[in-house]
Amino acid sequence: MKLNIKQILDTLPHRYPFILVDKVLSLVPNENILAIKNVTINEEFFVGHFPYYPVMPGVLIIEALAQTAGILSFKSMDEKPNDDSLYFFVGIDNCRFKHPVVPGDTLKLNVSIDKVRGGVWKYLAQAHVENTICAEATLMCALKKI
Repeated sequence: MKLNIKQILDTLPHRYPFILVDKVLSLVPNENILAIKNVTINEEFFVGHFPYYPVMPGVLIIEALAQTAGILSFKSMDEKPNDDSLYFFVGIDNCRFKHPVVPGDTLKLNVSIDKVRGGVWKYLAQAHVENTICAEATLMCALKKI
């Protein structure tokens, strides 16, 4: 399954300037997803991170992976976000940043479901630029009523 930006916005509650997934290249419900974030100099965070050498903050790379995981989970559950619940980021383990992400890069976001237990989803996540791993982590998210 592929998703364009309109379909992504129908799947995630995030909006500008915090939507960090531009396109889904492939998605197998209950298994994995491959998405992309096109990194441009127009991103607001580059104004201060860093003016002399713009680098995408690592925490935003992890957020892009978490949003990708959210898309995978919503599609796996065949649900959409609603006003009664939110999909919260509840944990990060084994997080490593290995290579900087800069304007002009296409960040590939690869997320696989490791397990689901007690309403908590655990994922194995990696972010690549071309064939270079930029970040990797084990992520945990949970759908909670608000």
